[in-house]
Amino acid sequence: MNAEQIFYSFSPFIREFIYSRGWEALHDMQLEAARVIFEEDTHLLLSSSTASGKTEAALFPILSNLYENPPSTFGVLYIAPLKSLINDQFSRISELCDMTGISVFHWHGDVAASHKTKALDKPSGILQITPESLEAMLIRRPNDLPRLFGDLRYVIIDEIHTLTGTDRGNQIICQLMRLCSMAGVNPRRVGLSATLGDLDMAAEWLCGGTERTCACPIPTRQALRMRLGMEHFFINNSHESAQAEEIERVTLEGGEIDENLAESLEKNEETFHIDEGFEFAYDCVKDKKALVFSNSREETEYVTATLRQIADYRGEPDIFLIHHGNLSASLREDAEMKMKLDDVRAVTCATVTLELGIDIGRLERVLQMGAPTTVSSFLQRLGRSGRREDPPEMMMIFREETALPNAPLPQLIPWELLRAIAIVQLYAEERFIEPPRRIKCPYSLLFQQTLSTLASKGAMTPPRLAAEVLTLPPFEFVTKEDYKLLLFHMIENDYLEMTDEGEFIVGLRGEKLTASFKFFAVFKDSEDFTVRCESDEIGTITTAPPPGDRFALAGRVWEVEECDVPRRLVYVHPVKGKMEVSWPGDFGEIHTRILERMRRVLTEDTEYPYLKPDAQKRLRSARAVARATGMTKRNMICLGGSTWVYFPWLGTRSFRTMRRFIGKNASEFGLHDMEFEGCNYMTFKLERGDGKALLRHLAKVAEGGIDPYELVGENEAPAFNKYDPYLPKVLLRRAYVEDKLRVDEVIDRLKGELP
Repeated sequence: MNAEQIFYSFSPFIREFIYSRGWEALHDMQLEAARVIFEEDTHLLLSSSTASGKTEAALFPILSNLYENPPSTFGVLYIAPLKSLINDQFSRISELCDMTGISVFHWHGDVAASHKTKALDKPSGILQITPESLEAMLIRRPNDLPRLFGDLRYVIIDEIHTLTGTDRGNQIICQLMRLCSMAGVNPRRVGLSATLGDLDMAAEWLCGGTERTCACPIPTRQALRMRLGMEHFFINNSHESAQAEEIERVTLEGGEIDENLAESLEKNEETFHIDEGFEFAYDCVKDKKALVFSNSREETEYVTATLRQIADYRGEPDIFLIHHGNLSASLREDAEMKMKLDDVRAVTCATVTLELGIDIGRLERVLQMGAPTTVSSFLQRLGRSGRREDPPEMMMIFREETALPNAPLPQLIPWELLRAIAIVQLYAEERFIEPPRRIKCPYSLLFQQTLSTLASKGAMTPPRLAAEVLTLPPFEFVTKEDYKLLLFHMIENDYLEMTDEGEFIVGLRGEKLTASFKFFAVFKDSEDFTVRCESDEIGTITTAPPPGDRFALAGRVWEVEECDVPRRLVYVHPVKGKMEVSWPGDFGEIHTRILERMRRVLTEDTEYPYLKPDAQKRLRSARAVARATGMTKRNMICLGGSTWVYFPWLGTRSFRTMRRFIGKNASEFGLHDMEFEGCNYMTFKLERGDGKALLRHLAKVAEGGIDPYELVGENEAPAFNKYDPYLPKVLLRRAYVEDKLRVDEVIDRLKGELP
């Protein structure tokens, strides 16, 4: 089919939609997607840049098929990782399907019960859903699945780069296999993503458990167009230090603190005198529609509060919104709505929740506080701006504590600045994006899917349960012996029960787990407290402070009025000020390629055009330090006396493995007091010998290979995933070795240390 034939294969309402948008032609990727869906019977993987029309590429031919041949049940299942993404796509797809007779339903925890009832009463068209809500449907409505999905033809999985190589992504593959088996269908799968590092691995994941192949149109390599800047600031504490010295002097002399100084401290006004980085950030976005990204909820809260304080201090309007997973749905949706309005100047401070493809209108700039952790995240965030033919625009701001004169070498290196440069250069030079990870021992998911399968199907014999669960694609490396070990452990702890007829059923403790809505998610959650200000729901916090205490949430400070612990409610009222807040969390893994490129940044003389003056100055200083101390020539450096620092330039998994390997094989050197920061460096002391001899020794030991199981103690049981605490220790140890350690890069790195 040529372009004209494809265009006229679309239903009239699709052609009208294209005309109404003034599109002169479809992109090559959109044409190829339509050809595959119209002419072939394969799965389809679409990977192209943000705002390139992937959603339309999949929906135009699929909706045309549904329009010409309406399904008798839900015909399309659209799975997305975020509620906000589903809400956004629901509006877009509903507009596209208006007046066509094709129904569009969305389903997640924030959707009204009346909307869900309507979907259940007359299932048809498109159902948009989160993995957690789909899990709930499999458990609670197993007998209704043929009526709901008996004519399911397509499954669209959005933002699959966030799912491949994760328990949550593998959960989706399990869900699809179970759904198709119970409903008796074999739908085609369509995967969408803007940032995939390995198309073949992503396609293999998408096809999991099916016999269909996957068509992967190769995206046209576009010229690199972006406006990018990086600026660096030292956090100047001179004002605070002078105040602290004055307070200490007066206190020692037994005098009284000056009233102006006391008032300044009480009002916390010093921030505006000392933090040029935040003032620069404020000026970058104050007259623009922009997103401000941070790498954690804590930092997002702090940034929002600071920008609001600056606005108040300058007497300028507060245009700052906030968006992250612990906020109430109403606050998140309010931010999304205001960002979509063309006539509203708004700045939203966000985490990963706005990194994905939510349409929030035409953004003029993205601001990144610090460095992203991955190339994929950088591209997703950059791509939020620059739509409608304008190049994307991002400013990165780095704030660093001024090092003390006697600070050790590692603290003289601007690690976040180096990581940001490395990420940009890897993509600019090679178009590198991190490939998906493969999980060999997903025992946490195995525990959850075992309970879920029994909860939906009732009693099952051991052979039937094993056949049902172990044939799910994510468990291809799980042996029957491992599964038997897990099942015995679940019986011993009352998660499973064996009936007199020799069948498994869900045990008492298992029933307690599956009865909670929190069971449906495979990512970690916490027993959060809901925060309310009068009738408004603000969000959630992990612990309940006592009445009179204050905490930060939604970019503001709240004082606790009352705690209703049994109902997990905290009642508050707003107060002025700024505070830090903390949530438990995992910041993800960093790829070795990024660390290696960081080393090159230190060793090469390139002046990157996107560095602003102070960032350029900071990099020159770091390079001078690296050359003067020998960092550019060797990885092991003496910090004085018996203290050494080692820069292995390895990513998270390999760095973790190297730490354990060194700890196990350095006894003859008397190594002790090992400390480390992320995967940038490790420091330790040696009672005997020196660091160079230690490296030579380690390299020779590694020549014979490294057994990762020898690096983990027999009784160690590191828990990373949600259901790990419910697993036997031997399986936890195995999962840690197989999925959290990596020996090949350690061996290669140590080989390079030999003369």
